[in-house]
Amino acid sequence: MSKVVIKAEHISKQYRLGLVGTGTVRDDLKRWWYNVRGKEDPFLKIGEANDRSRKGDSDYVWSLRDINFEINQGDSVGIIGRNGAGKSTLLKILSQVTQPTTGKIYTKGRIASLLEVGTGFHPEMTGRENIYLNGAILGMRKYEITRKLDEIIAFSGVERYIDTPVKRYSSGMYVRLAFAVAAHLESEILIVDEVLAVGDAEFQKKCLGKMNDVSKGEGRTVLFVSHNMAAVQSLCTKGILLNNGLIEKNGQIDSIVERYLSLKRDIVDYKIKNGNLDVEIVHNRIIDFDDDIRFEILLNSKIDFDVDLFLDFAILNQHEEFVVHYKMNYNSESIKVKKGLNTYKFSINKPRLKPGEYSFVLYLYDFLNNVYLWIENYSEIQISNMNQNLESKTNYKSHSISKVTLLK
Repeated sequence: MSKVVIKAEHISKQYRLGLVGTGTVRDDLKRWWYNVRGKEDPFLKIGEANDRSRKGDSDYVWSLRDINFEINQGDSVGIIGRNGAGKSTLLKILSQVTQPTTGKIYTKGRIASLLEVGTGFHPEMTGRENIYLNGAILGMRKYEITRKLDEIIAFSGVERYIDTPVKRYSSGMYVRLAFAVAAHLESEILIVDEVLAVGDAEFQKKCLGKMNDVSKGEGRTVLFVSHNMAAVQSLCTKGILLNNGLIEKNGQIDSIVERYLSLKRDIVDYKIKNGNLDVEIVHNRIIDFDDDIRFEILLNSKIDFDVDLFLDFAILNQHEEFVVHYKMNYNSESIKVKKGLNTYKFSINKPRLKPGEYSFVLYLYDFLNNVYLWIENYSEIQISNMNQNLESKTNYKSHSISKVTLLK
């Protein structure tokens, strides 16, 4: 029978927007009086789900709401969801960085957490000293850390800088050393947030291999948060899908990823920085391998923009991997956005994309990198193999493109 190492019972986490406290002395005293009498905080009943796509009516939001699950020893669990779904909050509660507002969390064994770049590192200490510091935080003896020291340094690939204060490390060096420490010190539970995205492709592959070894070879429990669905599916056997602070689904990883991707197809995530733009994207839905991708972007602006703007986009596959990334050239390309409807046409010459579903990321910014618009999850491209004779072409690398043109 499997041993349960993590158990969450009715976990909820509430945050107040704006100022700390209730906002008035009377309400602060009311909260204090309920607490000393051992009663539930009356303000916890006020609040709403953490749906960031709309403005709420309450100053209280639930980052997590009534979360229940069990994780067995040796499980590798992927925690997925949109930005703001509550993934990082859940990991912080599991790592005891923060406490839940309501509910209880039970863990068995030592936990090694990698929640953000440089977690648990002291910037003035050297890399070697920070290895010992992290080990001590995990409750390990000095001789246990020393026994693993050479292995940690070799895995991190920063041996030349190991006696240099980590404040001089790049973000990539930080995460290399931090992951090496978390993965090699003998904790029973390894928690890894999205930080692996900081490392290069080679190191990400190395980390996934190590986490596989930790989970399957050593029988340790791994919790992994990532927006890279291919990495999640290759590493994890089980999954938890969060949506607006609630568990949408809990089960086998393939069904969890399928459900997550189906949710994304129903969501267009607009982030309009100045409120002066409305956006529509028009493009082909069915495209053959031998065709160019041609599409239009319609920006409906409420004002005239005096500055030149740059309109960049990326196309992501169903695993949220970039397959096309187009950036305007500062020296030769820019667009003017005038009040009313503005139309911009793009063409991607013979992209040779694999059959499947693809989504857009679109962003508009000026020369000083002030972002005026950011759109995610616009899933309207469906690539299909319309000619049976072209079936062998599905083996082409999906990032193989020849040219992207802005049509005047």
